[in-house]
Amino acid sequence: MTKLDVNACNNADKWLNGCIDESTKQEIRRMREENPEEFNDAFYRTLEFGTGGLRGIMGLGTNRMNFITVSMTTQGFCNYIKQKKTQGEVRCVISHDSRNNSRNFALTTARVMAANGFKVFLFEDMRPTPELSFAVRELKADAGVMITASHNPKEYNGYKAYWNDGAQLTAPDDELVIEQVNKITDISQVKTQQGDENITIIGKDIDQVYIDRVKSLSLDNGYISRNKDLKIVYTPLHGTGIKLIPQALKAYGFENISIVEPQAVADGNFPTCVSPNPEEPAALELGLQQAQRENADILLATDPDADREALAVKKKDGEWILLNGNQTASLFTYYLLKRWSEEGRLSGNQYIIKTIVTTELVRKIAESFNVECYDTLTGFKHIAAKIKSLEGKKEYIGGGEESFGYLIGDFVRDKDSVSGCCILAEMAAYASDKGQTLYDMLLEIYAQYGFYQEKQVSIVRKGQSGAEEIKAMMTTFRTNPHTSLAGEKVERIADYLECEKTGLPSSNVLQYFLSDGSKVSVRPSGTEPKIKFYFSICSKFEAPSLYEQKQAEAMQKIETLKHEMGLN
Repeated sequence: MTKLDVNACNNADKWLNGCIDESTKQEIRRMREENPEEFNDAFYRTLEFGTGGLRGIMGLGTNRMNFITVSMTTQGFCNYIKQKKTQGEVRCVISHDSRNNSRNFALTTARVMAANGFKVFLFEDMRPTPELSFAVRELKADAGVMITASHNPKEYNGYKAYWNDGAQLTAPDDELVIEQVNKITDISQVKTQQGDENITIIGKDIDQVYIDRVKSLSLDNGYISRNKDLKIVYTPLHGTGIKLIPQALKAYGFENISIVEPQAVADGNFPTCVSPNPEEPAALELGLQQAQRENADILLATDPDADREALAVKKKDGEWILLNGNQTASLFTYYLLKRWSEEGRLSGNQYIIKTIVTTELVRKIAESFNVECYDTLTGFKHIAAKIKSLEGKKEYIGGGEESFGYLIGDFVRDKDSVSGCCILAEMAAYASDKGQTLYDMLLEIYAQYGFYQEKQVSIVRKGQSGAEEIKAMMTTFRTNPHTSLAGEKVERIADYLECEKTGLPSSNVLQYFLSDGSKVSVRPSGTEPKIKFYFSICSKFEAPSLYEQKQAEAMQKIETLKHEMGLN
C-alpha cells in the first residue's frame, strides 16, 4: 500500500486548517484516505515556475491548477509587483486560451489584481499568447498573465507571468515571485472581489493595432500580389489562432485561405486530436487530408495559445511532409537574411538567436551572411532576455527554437505564430515567384550548407517517483560520461550546470559534441514530466535526389545513439 508522503500531508494540512470551504476539505480527506497515491502527487509540492511558467494538471491540490492555486499565485505576484513599483498606477493585462477553465482562471486572476488596486485590462475572449505579450508593451503595463498550458494535453492548464517588457519572467524575478507566492499559505490572505470594478475589457481595438504591426514585418516586393491565390490550408487545433491568423494572412494579401472547420471550434477537450501539439503528426491529420483534397500549396497549424506553428509542404511528386522545427527555423533564417541582404539592410550590426538545442544549421546560415548568432538556454524567455540586453545596441532580425517557436521582429517578446504564419506564407509566395516550393528551398539550403537531420525523443516519467527517476538519469550521465557515440569520438561535453564555463545561466542540461559535427543534448523538461533527448546529425549533401537516402542514414544513426544511451 502506498505510504502518505510527509510533504504532501504538510501541504494538505495548511489547506485543511485554513480558510477554504468545507466541501473542499472533505474532498481532501477523502483523497488522502481512499487514494494515497493521488493524494501524494496532488500535494507533495507547490507548482513552480519552469521554462513556461506555472503549469499543471487541473484538479485539487497544491500541485494542481485550480481556483485556490491560481488565486494564491496571483496574490503572490501582486505582492511582488507592489514591491517593485511603489508609486503610480499599476497596470496589468490578462488573456487566456481555449482550455477548460481558462476563462474562469483569467477572471479569478483579474479580480484578485483589481482587488489589489491594479488597473486591469482583460481580453473579451480568448486571444493568442503573442497578442498578450504585445498588449503588455502597447498598453504600457507593468505585468501580464496568460492562462494557458500551450500544447499540453487537455488535462493541463497553466499560468504564464509576464513583466513590463512583454516577456515571461526570468531569474531572479521568477524565483522572487515564487518566494512571495510561498508566503501566501491560506486563501484568506488573498484579496479578491466579486464584481468587475477596475477591470477594462479589451479586444478588437488591440487586435487591429497588433495586426498592423505584424503586417509591417513583410519583406514583400510584389511577389505576394503575383501569388495571391497561393492555396493555404490552416488549422488552429481548436485554439486561439482562429481569432487572428486568417485575418492577418488576408492583411498580407493572401486570398485563398482554407480553414479546417472541425478544428476551428474552440474546445478545451480537443476532440479531433489526442494532443493539440503541432509537433505531433497525428494532430495534423485532418489538415493534411484537406490539403491533399484541395491540392493546396502549404499547410499551417498552430497550438491552442497560438505561439507555436507547424508547416507542411508538398514535394514534386505531390507527397506531403511535415517539417520539423529545426527545418522551419532554418527556412526562416535563410529567407529573412536573404531578403535583408537583397534589400541592402545588412550592416553588420544585426543578429539572430537560437537555443542551445536548436540545429547548428541556423548558425551556419547566419555566418554566411556575416550576421551574429547567439545561443540561449531552452525556453523563449531566454531569447526575450537576450533581445532586451541588446536593445539599442544591435538590431534583432529573428530567432527561434526547435520546438516550433519563432519570433520575427521585437515588438512581441514571446513566440509568435501570427507573424510566423504570415512570413511562412510570404516565403511560399517568394519561392513560387521563382518557380519553386518551400521544399525546393529547403533542399537548396542543404546543398549550400550541408544536410542536417534532427529528432527529439521524450521519456515520460509521471509523478514524484518519475521526477526522482529523471534526476537519477541525469546523475548517471554526469558520473559515467560517454567518450564515443555511434562510432564518433565525443570531442566535448558541455554541462550547463557549470555556468562559468558555458557563459549562460546554470541549467540542468548536458550536450555531447561529436567529431563529425553531430550533437546530442539531454535535459529534463521544465513544463512536463519528461526528460528530453535532442539528436542532431549532419553530413554532406551531394544532390537533392539523395534527400530520402540521407534522411534514412541519419535516422539509423539516431537509432544507434538511442540504443547507446539506453533509450531502447
